Amino acid sequence: MFIITHYPLAVVVCFVTMLCWGSWANTQKLTTQSVPTTIFYRDYTYGILLLSLLLAFTFGSFGEAGRSFTTDLKQGDTQNLVYALIGGFVFNIANILIVVGIELAGLSVAMPVGIGLALILGVVVNYIQSPVGHVGLLSGGVFSIFLAVVFSALAYRSKSRTDASVSTQGLISSLAGGFLMSFFFYFVVKSMTADFVNPSPGLLTPYTALVLFAVGVVISTPIFLPVLRRFASKPADGEILYSDVSRRNHQIGILGGMVWCLGMASSLLASGAAGYAISYGLGQGATIIAVLWGVFIWHEFRGAPSTSNRYLMLMGLCYVLGLALIISAK
Repeated sequence: MFIITHYPLAVVVCFVTMLCWGSWANTQKLTTQSVPTTIFYRDYTYGILLLSLLLAFTFGSFGEAGRSFTTDLKQGDTQNLVYALIGGFVFNIANILIVVGIELAGLSVAMPVGIGLALILGVVVNYIQSPVGHVGLLSGGVFSIFLAVVFSALAYRSKSRTDASVSTQGLISSLAGGFLMSFFFYFVVKSMTADFVNPSPGLLTPYTALVLFAVGVVISTPIFLPVLRRFASKPADGEILYSDVSRRNHQIGILGGMVWCLGMASSLLASGAAGYAISYGLGQGATIIAVLWGVFIWHEFRGAPSTSNRYLMLMGLCYVLGLALIISAK
């Protein structure tokens, strides 16, 4: 299978994760207003599963290093298979809460708050799991990200004074999603072998863990969709059937899932050379990508007071500093 063994390449791949995780939510914006968010989300989960299988049967099955996907799946311990599935369940409810936050508060608010919190807690959780990297630099990076989250919240507060349409409920949903999001990666990597070249018996390679994670996402979606259905601003899926939605809109949702899954695969592959905390932390720098989309493409802060723009600028600077510290931690 294809693996990454050099730290500089792992950092580059982490930036691919950052780009993917910060951009997938644009597909939610691109679907027409007539498409229920719940139907979009179903397509999104199908996209995650589709790309995970594609990667497993290509990059995860060719080459001399490691184990092929089918061989790895057959030898995996039940406990480790379940860990990867649980990772999918935890991610799904967390992601749905963040999608609700995007619906109610906007991309440039929900992503910094939700994913920023997930980064802070997730780096701590994953460092405990695998203590790789300079703890001082990692701590400094996490603190910088914390400041970025504070500035994001201040930008939201400043905007909400002049825009009654911005929802406090969206901010709360994003925080809840971010808290849960910080734990999903832990369950996935707990199922994985630390040595990708010579995988340990019973443990999974990144490609197998990714497929089982995706299966967990898909099978848990019907359980968690009522949460999204309650807050979705677009028409409820009871009013529009899945078959009523155009092929283009289905394809956009599937594309969103594939983009996110590419980021997840990149993060898992990079974790072998970079360590779980650094790989996860850099990937969650996706927030700054999401903010750039929200501010400059979707104009979510158009008409906001100048103080909001200053807070957003400070948020961006803190994120960049935090990412630089995390990169230099190893």
